[in-house]
Amino acid sequence: MGTDAGIEGHVAGLRAGRACIALIAGLALASPCPAQAPAARTIVFFGDSLTAGYGLPDPGTQSFPAQIQRMIDAERLPWRVVNAGLSGETSAGGLRRLDWVIARKPDVFVLELGANDGLRGIPTEATRGNLQAIIDRVRSRYPGTAIVLAGMRMPGSMGPEFEQAFAALYPALAAKNGLTLIPFLLEGVAGRPELNQPDRIHPTASGASIVAGTVWKCIRPILIRSD
Repeated sequence: MGTDAGIEGHVAGLRAGRACIALIAGLALASPCPAQAPAARTIVFFGDSLTAGYGLPDPGTQSFPAQIQRMIDAERLPWRVVNAGLSGETSAGGLRRLDWVIARKPDVFVLELGANDGLRGIPTEATRGNLQAIIDRVRSRYPGTAIVLAGMRMPGSMGPEFEQAFAALYPALAAKNGLTLIPFLLEGVAGRPELNQPDRIHPTASGASIVAGTVWKCIRPILIRSD
């Protein structure tokens, strides 16, 4: 009698254990897998000192690409900003270092070059040719990458003919290649002493915030559409 009761108790314990295991397994199967966050895509800002944040106390947080990253994060968009700005860069220099910058595929490529060409009086046709070569190389390597072109203008001191020819090359390139155009990167900032550093060329942190807003209006639809 005692032996039978022990066996029955043992069997009941096994059954209870199996029932618990089955319940746990069932719960595991019924529980949905945690949703994975979408992989971050990359937006590369390829430019000169205006992109690099030259002269700012903290370019890592105050440059306009850094401020764009905060706007992206505020909207919880899966995008990562790469600041590939280099102070003093010309369109020719950008073409030379392009392959290194795009070694990994950019999903959006913002091209901001040419200002230093203009300030040095380089013929606009040379600038146009270099910018076109950059566009062609990015397109050839990554056909699906969206390219955004940041337009620039020259001060009147460069002469009216040069000023007009320089300003016209950006809309022409955008139209020819089907690019998104930022008409003038420094809209609302250029010519305003309170928004520029003493050199009257590079924005202050407040000026860079305005630039970031100008850029954001143009690129936000692309980022959302690609999300």
